[in-house]
Amino acid sequence: MKRYLYILVVAALCSSCSVYQKYSRPQIETDKLYGTAMSVDSINIADIDWRTFFTDPHLQRLIEQGLENNSDLQIAVQRVKEAEASLRTAKLAFYPSVAFAPSFGGETRKGYSANSYSLPLSATWDIDASGRLLNSKRNAQAVYEQSHLYRQSVQTALVASIANSYYTLLMLDAQLGISRTTAASWKENVRIMKAMKQAGMTNEASVSQTEANSCSIDASLFDLEFDIIEVENALALLIGTTPQKFERGTIKSQNFTPELDVGIPSQLLAYRADVRMAENNLKQAFYQTNIAKGAFIPSLTLGGTLGWQDQFGKAITSPASWVASFTLKLATDLFKAGQKHANLQIAKAKQEQALIAFRQTLLQAGSEVNDALAQCQTARNKKSVRSQQIESLERAVSSTKQLMSHSESTYLEVLTAQQALLSAQLSQVKDHFEGIQGVIKLYCALGGGVDHNEDISTLPKRTKTRKAKK
Repeated sequence: MKRYLYILVVAALCSSCSVYQKYSRPQIETDKLYGTAMSVDSINIADIDWRTFFTDPHLQRLIEQGLENNSDLQIAVQRVKEAEASLRTAKLAFYPSVAFAPSFGGETRKGYSANSYSLPLSATWDIDASGRLLNSKRNAQAVYEQSHLYRQSVQTALVASIANSYYTLLMLDAQLGISRTTAASWKENVRIMKAMKQAGMTNEASVSQTEANSCSIDASLFDLEFDIIEVENALALLIGTTPQKFERGTIKSQNFTPELDVGIPSQLLAYRADVRMAENNLKQAFYQTNIAKGAFIPSLTLGGTLGWQDQFGKAITSPASWVASFTLKLATDLFKAGQKHANLQIAKAKQEQALIAFRQTLLQAGSEVNDALAQCQTARNKKSVRSQQIESLERAVSSTKQLMSHSESTYLEVLTAQQALLSAQLSQVKDHFEGIQGVIKLYCALGGGVDHNEDISTLPKRTKTRKAKK
């Protein structure tokens, strides 16, 4: 018994100084998140509004429709409202609890009857000596901020998903156009090969090989058409509408600024919603630890009652009919000191876990930025090489046709060159798409797609347009 009392007194004295402390961010190293060889500045493409970043008018309309109708985003908005109501509840806990409980009673005996009336007004107020109410309010504030950050995270992912789906359609459109042109060319090749066979210039094996290649290209057209339908259906689901054909531009007309400013690494702490959410988890764990510390401090409750009581016909002006009381209650559970100590250890362990998760989320954010930059750079490097490859293959097709006319080359060499040219042209379109995809990933990895200065209660459809930094 004495041991538990000793633990209770010591813990109460030690924790009373810290239960009112406010959360402060721990020391986090961010300088090397983008790599030591990378030059950075304060300008960040995440500052650019998505309407300025994505200039294609068809894509802009799709994003606006998605922000208006996407079910995940609508659920996120409702979570903000739910957390806001919980925060109001936590703030109201500081006010006294007031109760009004009128009563009426009657008694009848032989030759005697009496009525009694009671109109008491009572109030209780938790002094919050343990800081429980304060930390609960701060925790509710962190939960509210968390819900808002979750909405931002959903919006960033939604904008990126719609853009990726749109540019995937443009890539597939371009590949379908190239494949259709090549399919028509190969049908002409089949006709020529059959004519050459009749003239004794080639054999049945060459004709069959040409026909097989032509059928293979025809089959790829069906695959591309199916892929387009599949992406259109996924895009319709994203923007909250029924499957349909979407108006769109061409992938060749899509250009992004060559300057990809990533800003300074510490901006991830302010721009990335998932990083800020991880820090909010740490903040909530911090206040839960404060609440566990405050459990060692006795609760202090102030109460009082004021009312009028009428018995045996007393008048309301009679001093005897008025009842007033005042109480000051100090309470603690002497037999739960060990349980409270265990709860404190649990809260501290969860706080440490949240800190580790926060640091890991920040490292993951930096890794995503590096991956996106590498993808952009790789696509940029491949661009000129791929163009040279296509120019060389076009010359090869032309040369083999000329050689064949002088019987120095077979038509199979022409077909081989044409097949290699088709593969290179399809790869060029894919390279262009991967470059665009890398820019979108970088924009998303840096926390773009939302207004970082918007009010915490602003809904997505009210997001203001911001001008791009030059």
